[in-house]
Amino acid sequence: MRKPQKTSDTSLIKKSNATVLKRMLRYKYFYLMALPVVVITFIFYYMPMYGIKFAFTKYGPFAPAKFIGLDNFRTLFKTPQFLSAFRNTITLSLLNLFVGMLVTIVFALLLNEVKNKFAKSFVQTLLYLPHFLSWVVVASIFTIILSPQDGFINQLLVQTGHKPFYFLVSEKWWTPIFVFIARWKDTGWGTIIYLAALSGISPELYEAASIDGASRLKQCFHVTIPGIMNTILVIFILDLAKVLNLFDSVFNLMNPLVYSVSDTIQTYTFRVMSQQADYGYTTAVGLFKSVIALVLVLAANKISKKIKGSSIL
Repeated sequence: MRKPQKTSDTSLIKKSNATVLKRMLRYKYFYLMALPVVVITFIFYYMPMYGIKFAFTKYGPFAPAKFIGLDNFRTLFKTPQFLSAFRNTITLSLLNLFVGMLVTIVFALLLNEVKNKFAKSFVQTLLYLPHFLSWVVVASIFTIILSPQDGFINQLLVQTGHKPFYFLVSEKWWTPIFVFIARWKDTGWGTIIYLAALSGISPELYEAASIDGASRLKQCFHVTIPGIMNTILVIFILDLAKVLNLFDSVFNLMNPLVYSVSDTIQTYTFRVMSQQADYGYTTAVGLFKSVIALVLVLAANKISKKIKGSSIL
């Protein structure tokens, strides 16, 4: 009785493999389109994981690696510059994340109320254009605008009887300026995603709410926001995964006079690496950042599961 069962199982496996192969051949062009992404992800995200071992070694360019256990991490938490960079990273990241989400959602809701297609498309284009600019270009634009010599803002201050102000070297002003510039650059991208989600809400829900006497504001809170909540949670978790990656945006706007509020983990790592070439220590810094990011993503995913009853990871 068992032999026929084995033959049957073998034939089912062969049939299943043939089905998978047939499906792959049918969609071969889609797999070919995805192949470069898979290869790039493997090369730049998975292969570098081999270097994690250097976080536990004393390693430099002209000396063999020497295992030192957790000494690099102990040094990490005893270094005032790292602790300051870690605090700044958390502050700038959370401000960027929550202010960014609020601004993009508000802009998406406002644009969704615009009925004139030309006006809507025009505003969308204006919002989205800065996303295509590199941080080098964006930083150069705002450095010129805020220049104390001939910047537009300082010219207005001088004409109104005030002295020129050095905005980008002020510890008080640097953080709000950074958040504003980051939102100016990336709000358009987030707005388009939320507009796509808004288009999926059934008009019948708004009609029913209107019949019940709900104002536009109540419709927003009871129909629109719940309708895009899944998108909000997905975007939140995806943004949280890269929330600690602050290099280009900060590096191109910072200067030594505002290190106390602008130095982040990545800029600190770059500076230590370029000045001391301590591979082991800087790898430990990078590993610590990655672990914190992973914990944040898992925590956000758990919160999402409690709110919506399902996770996305």
